[in-house]
Amino acid sequence: MSLLRRMRDITVASLNEHLERSEDPVRLIDQYLAAQREQLQQSERLYQQCVTHAASLRQQYLTALETKEKRENQALLALKAGEEHMARIVLQEKLQAEEKSEQYRELYEQAKQSILDLDEELQQLKADYKEVADKRSYYLARMESARLQQRLHARSSVSQDASPRMFGRLEERVSDMELHARTLRDVRRMGRESYYGAGNPAVDAELEALRSRLNQEGANNHEQNIPLTKR
Repeated sequence: MSLLRRMRDITVASLNEHLERSEDPVRLIDQYLAAQREQLQQSERLYQQCVTHAASLRQQYLTALETKEKRENQALLALKAGEEHMARIVLQEKLQAEEKSEQYRELYEQAKQSILDLDEELQQLKADYKEVADKRSYYLARMESARLQQRLHARSSVSQDASPRMFGRLEERVSDMELHARTLRDVRRMGRESYYGAGNPAVDAELEALRSRLNQEGANNHEQNIPLTKR
């Protein structure tokens, strides 16, 4: 396992561990994403450096291979010309170029494999970053939905609680007004009864006067109706 992959695994494990104890998971995720962005930037810079280095190794390998083939042809021409001593010198350079080309070829193959490994890990890092970022957006959306639901239920609860209280107070007020009206009516009725009813001296005197008047009128009428007798 490469160092980069180990760092990624340790970071993800640490994130999961801290999320279980964190009181502000979103803030912790933001910190993790910031660290991941920095790591991605560093890894991408390293990747570019590896690509540049691999290109340099490839050029060194191709140059040495070209030199080897060139010296081999020169040695062949020298040998045909009967210049064996020159052919030996050129062949020596050809062997040196061949050794050099083989060395750079091995380095270039290693560099290519390193680039492949680094590219795979970079893609995994990007996938992990995207997964965490998507989950952050999802949980933020859930939190916003829950917050709006809380506000909605709170408003509904207040409205439901306020309506009975509001109509209850209105009922009490109307009942008080009705009671007050009934009380005034009863008081007025009692006043009228006490003034005009039995037990009122003024009314009793008037009533007695009317009775006397009726009795007097009755007596007069009776006398008028008696016939006169002969003496």
